[in-house]
Amino acid sequence: MLRRYYRENSEREMYMKVKEFLYGGDYNPEQWPEEVWEADMKMFRKAHINELTLNVFSWAALQPSEETYDFSKLDKIMELVRANGFKVILATSTAATPPWMAKRHPDILRTDGNGMKRKYGARHNFCPSSPTMRKYAPLLAQKLAERYKDYDNIVAWHIGNEYGGECHCDNCQKNYREWLKKKYGTLDELNRAWNTSFWSHTYYDWDEIQIPDERSENFVSEGGKKITQVQGQFLDYMRFNSDIMLDEYRIERDAIKKITPDIPITTNFMWFFYGLNYREWAKYMDFVSWDCYPHMDTEPAELAMAHDLIRGVGGQKPFALMESSPSVTNWQHINPLKRPGQMTLYSLEAVAHGADTVQFFQMRRSRGAAEAMHGAVIEHVGLAGTRVFDEVEKLGARLEKMNEILGSTVPSQAAVVFDWENWWAVDALQGPNELIDYKNECLNYYRGFFENHIPVDVIGLDDDLSKYKVVVAPMLFMASKDYAEKIEDFVRNGGAFIASALTGYVDKDYLFYQGGYPGPFKELFGLWVEEQDALAPDAPDHFEWDGQEYEAQLICDQIRPLSELKKLIEENKKELGELDYFKSPAYQISEDAGDMTVDGTYADDFYKGTPVITENSYGKGRAYYIGTQSTPDFYKDFMKQVTKKAGIKPAAEGVKKGVEVAVRENENGKFLFYLDHKNNTVEVKKA
Repeated sequence: MLRRYYRENSEREMYMKVKEFLYGGDYNPEQWPEEVWEADMKMFRKAHINELTLNVFSWAALQPSEETYDFSKLDKIMELVRANGFKVILATSTAATPPWMAKRHPDILRTDGNGMKRKYGARHNFCPSSPTMRKYAPLLAQKLAERYKDYDNIVAWHIGNEYGGECHCDNCQKNYREWLKKKYGTLDELNRAWNTSFWSHTYYDWDEIQIPDERSENFVSEGGKKITQVQGQFLDYMRFNSDIMLDEYRIERDAIKKITPDIPITTNFMWFFYGLNYREWAKYMDFVSWDCYPHMDTEPAELAMAHDLIRGVGGQKPFALMESSPSVTNWQHINPLKRPGQMTLYSLEAVAHGADTVQFFQMRRSRGAAEAMHGAVIEHVGLAGTRVFDEVEKLGARLEKMNEILGSTVPSQAAVVFDWENWWAVDALQGPNELIDYKNECLNYYRGFFENHIPVDVIGLDDDLSKYKVVVAPMLFMASKDYAEKIEDFVRNGGAFIASALTGYVDKDYLFYQGGYPGPFKELFGLWVEEQDALAPDAPDHFEWDGQEYEAQLICDQIRPLSELKKLIEENKKELGELDYFKSPAYQISEDAGDMTVDGTYADDFYKGTPVITENSYGKGRAYYIGTQSTPDFYKDFMKQVTKKAGIKPAAEGVKKGVEVAVRENENGKFLFYLDHKNNTVEVKKA
């Protein structure tokens, strides 16, 4: 049933059963007197708005007490919106609980990592394990579905809002232990996976296991990084926390599906959100959507990668831009206005990378509380004709002429692997350098494609690789032997695979591979990483590649030919004897496994002249290994060379600096986007 609402035919309808770009966003008329509503309808139509997202935070109004429900105001809103011809994405209102619920049922309140029980307040304030939440949230979702199931203008359901956070209460502790029992079966297996013989951590009773938090296994380092003492336990907690939050989402989803099986369901993701594994979540969504709020210093490549990541978790299908600001945010340290044209640029960038909607938060500015200063289509002046309103109106008219793009996909032959569990695993690592950042290293490689105008998919470990010519898996620290075999098949059949420092160190349990890094990839790359040097950010080394010198930053792998590892194994056998120890698969290297070719060498330190960039011929393809981190110019130059060798052509050539090029295509043709981030004059020639 996953993503069943994508229609694959020549009259491809959007996944929300509309044949036009959805253009609108979050509207909260319950915050306003009714005389404002009619004026809003007229102004929205003037701005070419055709969709309104309703009922996102209305639980307290819909359910004023334990047994009482009041849909009278929402009924009026739904009728008014339908009468005025607007499509609706209807939310469940369950992202913020009513005050009475917290007072009568304190189990619904979260407990922080320091053990402090929260009082009622803010939003996203519920415990995902709470029996109260699990009773009342799906019940409200059910009542909404029953009441509005016959409204033919509902194009999607929007469950909750921006899920996230953690809870460390007794209910979550109990569920964590149950999750572990289901995964491991026995304490012996858990103790093995977590290596609990370290520091006398061996468990003899499930009730001895604690959620890792600042009262148990976690602390903050001198550099400000959250450190955990038992990485396997931390990794399992992150998996559990994502799963328990997903489970709460699913009980609402299932309640709605029983009543309106043909209306697609989603929830809104966020910007590179660390705490939830969006790839797993997307399996239970009919289409993916996300809220795009770039910071004032966000570079175009990072924004593009964020869109491609969301498109990727949705199976490379079109996605919904569920929220964006038409002008300004209110939650950053400094909140600059979007310059004239910038909202249009950002909106069309989303479309260029796969969005079939452009939606805003918010349609009308709130009169009070936290988001009163957040941008809106209708500002506090309450009138059309403002600078922001006029730009919204012009974009709406523009989108009405672009409907042939709907349903199109991005024709990528290159991919960057981005894996949440690897993100958590690298983040939990103690050593060699606290400044190493998984997400930033993925962005480094993505940027290399981006600056060469190469369309790229952001994929997961389970995705099919057959359509790609080049795949990059930056910092694949945690890798299974099965995945290594998958990559071997990809390269053997002609693909180019690129890996970086900190690849192939641990298995899925966070236990380090024996027999040398990069673990199951040694023969693919034809090398052995003996050591890693760590560098301060203000003291880089250098390396030479393709006749140029570049910086080597943060980490420098000490790379040796695979034949040296073979020789070392044989020397140890000779000196120590033919022990069973050496019969381990870790010390078995194929006779025909060859050595890598050295493409680049270090230019500094005691390892000057030793390999840093290598490639290895494997079957019909090539495996590249980059044993350090570097500056953007290196990634751009390297990706240009590798993609050219692989036969990948850029979407455009001779483009001025600061101009982004993106492409989508469907049965209607190919759509090329030139997105100018630097106020260039761009000449576009028709093909």
